[in-house]
Amino acid sequence: MNATSASHILVVEDEPLLLEVVSADLEDAGFSVTQAATAEIAFALLLGGAAIDLLFTDIRLPGAMDGWQLAEAARALRPGLPIIYATGFSQTAPRLAEGAIFFTKPYRAAAIIKAIRSLGAGHAA
Repeated sequence: MNATSASHILVVEDEPLLLEVVSADLEDAGFSVTQAATAEIAFALLLGGAAIDLLFTDIRLPGAMDGWQLAEAARALRPGLPIIYATGFSQTAPRLAEGAIFFTKPYRAAAIIKAIRSLGAGHAA
């Protein structure tokens, strides 16, 4: 990535309002955002070669794949991909990818943006 391009964040969230709010906050901070409402959609984007610099995923998602599984599959495809997890409630034990960051809902946009930058995906347009 060159210094003139914005970091591209893949946001995976099944709650439409939260997906829009988080995406808008990230875009306001200068990031480029791609949205996905399910892990399957997000994984298809990654498989298709989409330019993604960081995965920000909810844990509880509809469909066959949850956020833990998405992150594991994403790391298998792209070993160095930075990951941030977020959840309001999860009955499953955390399975954080190495170097990943975990947030509980509700979270502040400023905390997410700081975490993104700490993971090296902080280049804003």
